[in-house]
Amino acid sequence: MMETEENLQRLAVGTDYDMTPKPLLLIGNPNNRRTLGLQEARRHLGLQPAFVLPYDSLLKAWRRGGTMADAVQQCMEGEVATQMQGVSWISSSASMPYANQDLVHGVSSDPLIRIDAPGEEWEVERELLFLGANTAPLMDGAFARMIPAEETLTLEQEWGRIYAPKQWFLGWKACLKRIGHEARKYWPNARFMNDPADIAIMFDKRKCQQHLSSHGVLVPPTLQSSGPIRTYADLRTAMETAGMNRVFVKLACGSGASGVVAYQVNPRTGAEIAITTVGMEQVQGQTIFYNEGRMRRYTRTPEISTLMDWLCAEGAQIERWMAKASLGSSVYDIRQLVAGRQAGHAIVRLSQTPITNLHLRNERMLPVEAGLNEQQMDGVQTAAKAAMAAFPNSWSAGIDVMLTVGIEPRAYVLDVNPFGDLLYRVQHNGLGTYEWEMELLRKEPCNHA
Repeated sequence: MMETEENLQRLAVGTDYDMTPKPLLLIGNPNNRRTLGLQEARRHLGLQPAFVLPYDSLLKAWRRGGTMADAVQQCMEGEVATQMQGVSWISSSASMPYANQDLVHGVSSDPLIRIDAPGEEWEVERELLFLGANTAPLMDGAFARMIPAEETLTLEQEWGRIYAPKQWFLGWKACLKRIGHEARKYWPNARFMNDPADIAIMFDKRKCQQHLSSHGVLVPPTLQSSGPIRTYADLRTAMETAGMNRVFVKLACGSGASGVVAYQVNPRTGAEIAITTVGMEQVQGQTIFYNEGRMRRYTRTPEISTLMDWLCAEGAQIERWMAKASLGSSVYDIRQLVAGRQAGHAIVRLSQTPITNLHLRNERMLPVEAGLNEQQMDGVQTAAKAAMAAFPNSWSAGIDVMLTVGIEPRAYVLDVNPFGDLLYRVQHNGLGTYEWEMELLRKEPCNHA
C-alpha cells in the first residue's frame, strides 16, 4: 500500500511556476469520443495528456475490496491502454512527463480531476447496477424492479434496453460519493472540475430543478400533489387537481431523452396522447422498456398506464409542458455551454415533436442561422450562467434553455448536464468545446489545466 500511495503522489506532481500546467486526472471510459476528444484538444494546445482512470478499473477494484489508489496503481503499471488516432496511449508512469519529478522541479501539487460520463460501456453499466443493488436495501421507496447483485454481473447486453434506472442511479450516486471521499483522502487539496456532489444533483432532475428554483433560476412549474405520485392513477388525479392537462414526465435520472414523455389529456373527452422514445415489449410475461431512437405515440390507456406506472415507480420529474418558441413548423430550445462562468458554444435544437434531443435526428442550427437576435441570446446566456452559478463548486455544464412564445420571451432552464460539452461542428472564438475549456483552464489564475 505504501508503494501505491507513493505513486499517487507521483501522479500529483505539479510545478512551482504559476503558468506551467498541472496534471489532469480524467475518470472516464478510455476509448469513447469524450475521452479521445479531450485528449486531442490537449494535444493541440500543447498540454500534457490527461491521466485516464477507467470506470471499469475503478468499479472492479472497489468490488474486489480495493480502493481508488489500487485502480490508479493498476493503470500506472500499464495494464490499461487507450487508442488515440491509432497510436497506443498507455496510462503508465513511463508515459507521463509530469510523473517525473526531475522534469517539474520536484514540487508536489494536487491534480485537477475531471469526472466524465460513465455511459457507452456495458461493463461499467453492469458494475453500477451491482453497486446500486448493494445500496438499494439502505434506501426507502418502491422500485419497479430490482436486479439482485449477483445477477447484475451476468446480464447480457440488449441494445437499447433500459435496465432498472433507479438502481443504476443509486450505484452512480454511490460511485460519485466514493470518488469524492477517496480522491480527497489521497490528494487533500485536489480540485474537481465539477464537484461529485453537484454532479449527483444535476443528474437528478427533481433535485436539480428544486435546487435551481431555490437559487432564483426560472424553471418550468412542477406538478404538485398532496402525496407521492407513484402510479398512473396518482398522476391523473394530480393533473386534474392542478388543472394541468399537458405535462412532461421525465425519468429523474435519465439522459439523452431516455424516459421522457410528453403527455396530454383532453379535459373534455378524456382522450390522451403520450409522445416518447420509450418502446415496450412483453417478454416471458414481463414488460421490458427500451429506447427506440425514434418517437412513439401511445393513445391507448392500457399502454399509457403501463408506461406511467413504470416511470413513476422508478422516480419521475413531472412538470408543466410549456409552449416553446418556434421557427417555422419546428419548436426549439438551446444547449448553452457555460465554463468558468463564461457562456461559450451554443446550439439551437429544432424538432417537429416536443422532444428536441439531437440524437433523435432533430435539426441543429447555430443561433445566428436560426435568426436568434442579441436580446434573445442575452436572455439564454443570462439564464444559463445563473444556473451554473447555483453550483459554485462546479466549473462547466451544458445548460438546456427554452424561450417562451410572445413579444417578450422568457428563458426557462430545462436541464443542467454536467457532461454537456460534447457538441459537434460548433466553435467559439475559433475553438471547439474541449479546446475552449482547456484554454480557459490554462488561463485561470489558479491554473487548473
